[in-house]
Parts: sequence; C-alpha cells; structure tokens
Amino acid sequence: MIKHFKKEYIPYQAKIDTFIDTFSTSGELLGDEVRNSIKLFVLDTKTVNIKSFKIPNIFNKIAYKFLRKSKAQRSFEYAEKLINFDIGTPYPIAYYEFSSGLLFGKSYYICEHINCDLTYRELIKNLDYPDHENILREFTKFTFKLHENHVYFLDHSPGNTLIKKDGNEYKFYLVDLNRMQFKPLSFEERIKNFERLTIHKSMVKIMSEEYAKLIDKPYEEVFNLMWKLTQEYQQKFHRKRKLKKQLKFWRK
Repeated sequence: MIKHFKKEYIPYQAKIDTFIDTFSTSGELLGDEVRNSIKLFVLDTKTVNIKSFKIPNIFNKIAYKFLRKSKAQRSFEYAEKLINFDIGTPYPIAYYEFSSGLLFGKSYYICEHINCDLTYRELIKNLDYPDHENILREFTKFTFKLHENHVYFLDHSPGNTLIKKDGNEYKFYLVDLNRMQFKPLSFEERIKNFERLTIHKSMVKIMSEEYAKLIDKPYEEVFNLMWKLTQEYQQKFHRKRKLKKQLKFWRK
C-alpha cells in the first residue's frame, strides 16, 4: 500500500485509515455509483470527501503500477497545482493506492468536502435560474483564468464545477480532477474547452460574448467556433450513445 498525506493532516492518518478500511460499510454515499463511489465522513469538525476509484482493467493495472500515475495521485497533485494558481478546488488531504503483486488495485482520493449551492448543471436544466446570466458570465471568467494559468481541464463538463454564492459573488470549485493538461493553450483549444458544457445556443452566446471580451477577439469569431465545436461534440456524443445501445441489444 502507498499513501501520501498533506502535512497538516498527518495527525489524522489513523482515523482516515479507518475510513478507508471500512469504506464499503460506512460513510454517507454521495450521488450514484455508476463508475466510482464517493462517500462523506466526519473528521472532527470537518466533513471529508473520499472518492473510491473502480479497479482498472488488466492493461491499466499494469500501467498504473509501472508506467502512469494513478487517478488518485493525479487528483491529489492537480489539486495542489490548482490551489497554487489560486483556482478553486476542494482542499486535498491524501491519496491511497493498493496493489496485489505486480498489479495495481484500488485507489482513493481524499479531500475536504464543499457544500455547494449549485453546479453548472443547474444552469442547463433551468434557464430561469436566479441570476442565471451573471453566474454564466462569472463562470466564463473562471474558465478564462484556468486558460491564462495554462490549465486545460479535459473534463470541463456540467457536473464538475461546484458553485457557492458568497454575498453577491460566486466562487467556483473544480472536481473530478484526474484528467488535466498544463500547457499554453491555442485559441481553438481554449474555445474547445467549452464544447461539453451546454446544448443551449443562448448560453453559448453569453459565454462567447464574455470570453471574446476577455481574450480581445471579435464576438462573431468566438461564437462561431464555440457553437460549431459544441454541435460537433453533441453529434459525436449521440453517435456513441446510439452505438452503445446497439451493442447492448446484440449482447442480449
């Protein structure tokens, strides 16, 4: 077993060990368990969030053991990078990795839990959400800040940004961090980073308008590319979903 803690959480190691050892039978489940499990545990006066990654396939069992960092380790290290950039994400606590012989097994990422007011997904579901346009513009500024710090968040999708209202301001926190690149971004890469966020043209118009001001590009250029990439992503997404349904049907 490998485990790594933030310095200030080392005194809580024994307690967190217990959370990991009893993960399957304790804790409060957060969301569904389609791929990975997330549970909440109380640690003194704080609530901690533990994500249990599913056991990888045989190829990744070897890759994570010898060639690549695990999802848990990447989540921890990327959270540290984001915090150094003053970009919101739940504060990292630790990660655990378990192996059996030459094969990688389970891994866990532990962070402080954030009680959010909404996620970006609520803005898609309800176009009349209070202060909708302002939140969307602030989210666009947040995404611009990612890009300016050379952060390319590959899972920039509706459920992966938590939003908290703080007085008249909004604070944004990225979650599900294990797929990121850190590099200078081209104009097309910046705009492509919005492609998974919404199906609504009205939202794309607002984000394009705000991003165009921030990047000092014509609105039409930003909007045309963002809407084109959004449509292409949606077409690809629905083709893949249709193919999966067909494969499931033939397996019956």
